[in-house]
Amino acid sequence: MSTDTNSSVEGYEHYYVPEQSAFPILASIGLFALIFGLATFLNELQAEMTGAGRYIAIAGFVMLSATLFSWFRQTIIENMSGMNSVQLKRSYVWGMGWFIFSEVMFFAAFFGALYYVRNLAGPWLGGEGEKGQYMELAKMWAASGYEYSWPPLTTPDEAVNGAKAAFQGAGVGNSMYPSDAHNGLALWLPMWNTILLLSSSVTVHIAHIGLKEGNRAKFKGWLFATVVLAIAFLFLQVAEYYEAYVHLGLTLESGIYGTTFFMLTGFHGFHVFLGMTMLLIMFLRATKGHFSHDDCFGFEAASWYWHFVDVVWVCLFFFVYII
Repeated sequence: MSTDTNSSVEGYEHYYVPEQSAFPILASIGLFALIFGLATFLNELQAEMTGAGRYIAIAGFVMLSATLFSWFRQTIIENMSGMNSVQLKRSYVWGMGWFIFSEVMFFAAFFGALYYVRNLAGPWLGGEGEKGQYMELAKMWAASGYEYSWPPLTTPDEAVNGAKAAFQGAGVGNSMYPSDAHNGLALWLPMWNTILLLSSSVTVHIAHIGLKEGNRAKFKGWLFATVVLAIAFLFLQVAEYYEAYVHLGLTLESGIYGTTFFMLTGFHGFHVFLGMTMLLIMFLRATKGHFSHDDCFGFEAASWYWHFVDVVWVCLFFFVYII
């Protein structure tokens, strides 16, 4: 009887079958309604008509959010009750690892698009090489017709001067530009956002150290600082978008660079929002006494994701704003 029991426990640790649950199908339905509603809503905007697209999207978002909240709540309760086995916890680690890998591939596709546009399609359309088709088009990062191209600091000096003049005419001055503005230098908003995200990687790591040391005050304090830095990043990105749309003429309709720029930075901003939400939830859990030095994968998974978001921004800052 003892042997059978040990065999059963060992089998449980090595092969886990989750309990039947309606959460996966409910989450799938909510996600489908959200995407379908958004696509319908965008088509309605393009056709200048009103319809049910926005309401379907809202209903899908509410359903998805409620399902995920209930699902994670149940998972937390099970873990706090000691119901999770070693094998199940290992599956969480692998699941988060593969999720981050899929995010890496997601951003790799957009960075690949940026490379293709910048190094192949742009020169071809601008008349460089044997495949040049439109000799009258200049090699610039904007739709034709603008007085300057974007980003202004990667264009000739006259384009930089034109962008500065636009800022000064709007009463902004040239504070957006470093004093030694020249090719290869970035605007100060993305630069400060880089500093904020790199600092947040340090603060979340210190919070992790505090948790491992059993210092809960250190853990909660530095985790809260990370959330504040994430919120500051989002505010600065909104300010950057405002400057781009209002003063620089960079919109989703301003040529292929505009769409690529906003796809990369916009999706990254969305990931920052998700990471900030995850860390905020971890902070709220910490205030309730959750996590210990040997049982804290929920926080560790959120910190992994946050470090990934930071690395993506460093790559984005280098490839989009500097070179």
